[in-house]
Amino acid sequence: MGEDWARPVVHWELEATDPERARAFYSQLFNWRIEDGGLMWVPAGIGGPEPGPAGHIRQGATPRVTLYVQVRDLRAAVARAAELGGTALTEPFEVPNGPTMAAITDPEGNPLMLVQQ
Repeated sequence: MGEDWARPVVHWELEATDPERARAFYSQLFNWRIEDGGLMWVPAGIGGPEPGPAGHIRQGATPRVTLYVQVRDLRAAVARAAELGGTALTEPFEVPNGPTMAAITDPEGNPLMLVQQ
């Protein structure tokens, strides 16, 4: 056996008390094709970072998972999220030497970071 390797993130899951409301929100906000069923599968997209999503760990008051989703028009996506029942938590802001982002929640209160493409 050779040297062990880092395990990449290969899947994600959102839990919702109202899965149909979550399905409507995410399919309309991100143009995700979400299948019917008890497990509403969301196929992987194209054009994302290669070789896959990166992440980080930080200290916080509440354990949670936050998705960072790239959008073409950040301000329009924040406005659309509010129209669909989400909440804007921040105005768009620039990360030093990084992207422009905005924090929102979905209708269930799950945190999301929108990242300007």
